Amino acid sequence: MSKGKVLLCMSGGIDSSVAAMLLEDEGYELHGLTYRPYDAISPACMEKQTGCCSVDAIFEAKSLAHNLGFEHSVLDIRKEFDKTIISNFVSEYLAGRTPNPCVLCNRVVKWGEVIKKADELGCEFIATGHYARIGHQNGRYYLIQGDDDNKDQTYFLWMLSQEDLKRTLFPLGHLTKPEVRQIALDKGFEHISKKRESQEICFIPDNDYRRFINERIPDLAEKVGEGNYVDKDGKILGKHKGYPFYTIGQRKGLEIALGRPMYVIDIDAVTNTIQLGDREELNKRTLWVDSLNLMKYEQIEGEMEVTTKIRYNNKGTLSRISQDGDRIKVEFYEDAWAVTPGQSAVFLEGRDVIGGGIICR
Repeated sequence: MSKGKVLLCMSGGIDSSVAAMLLEDEGYELHGLTYRPYDAISPACMEKQTGCCSVDAIFEAKSLAHNLGFEHSVLDIRKEFDKTIISNFVSEYLAGRTPNPCVLCNRVVKWGEVIKKADELGCEFIATGHYARIGHQNGRYYLIQGDDDNKDQTYFLWMLSQEDLKRTLFPLGHLTKPEVRQIALDKGFEHISKKRESQEICFIPDNDYRRFINERIPDLAEKVGEGNYVDKDGKILGKHKGYPFYTIGQRKGLEIALGRPMYVIDIDAVTNTIQLGDREELNKRTLWVDSLNLMKYEQIEGEMEVTTKIRYNNKGTLSRISQDGDRIKVEFYEDAWAVTPGQSAVFLEGRDVIGGGIICR
């Protein structure tokens, strides 16, 4: 007897492929889904287009579904993806912030649009190949970090709602990446077990976001123009190419020689000014977070000690948080480096995700 019908997001990669194998073994009825989110607009991108959103990925996912004996569909979300994910990506850089498109994509696309499709197809659950787990306590659902510390992806999933989590299955949450590769090999899919992973933003496979923004807004360089590099006292140090092309913590590509390594400390979109400084000037003890989504608790009462992650590859820093209306104040117990407005801050209690938000300052 089936344990329920699942709409499985399939990228053609090893993780979602092994998720399909495991869910079938557990007795779920599967329907595979691969989405088509965008069209490459650059020859450079078209040449490098690989990974979860390429045409090859769609055919690979469809082939695996056929081999395992379940249906597969393709969801064309190009219009929605452009309107939300790509537009937000560009507008955040134009506001002097550094966005994290994967976080928004997970909420809007991988859950928002996919759950709509799941309802259409009569699927009770959706599933993905993310390395994460789900807990349920006191009537609330929350994320738990995956067992593989090197692959845990909860940082990118903090925007998921209670309803999203209630309907989600993460078959890989208790596995490590080597174990996932071994499962594919043991089941006779050697080519899948050896698949490499893409680390770039899916719609910028050449990893050149400056080129991408210029293609989206062809006259951007003329509109923004050159601006001043300044130090912490406002002294002009030189000229830069325009504030949207820089990010907090950046050292390479500044094209200015000051006799020592310099980093982007602050970006002022209004005056087109970029502050440079020494690495130590990027250390912070306090930040504010808005656009909150709390998971484990409905709200933060008083002060709470947590571990705060301010980027994916950041292990997190012990801190104290307190909620002030629709914002959270974070006070670190030790220096946090390169706190970047527009990026996500995710709060952990042990391995449980309390929630997260967008760094605003």
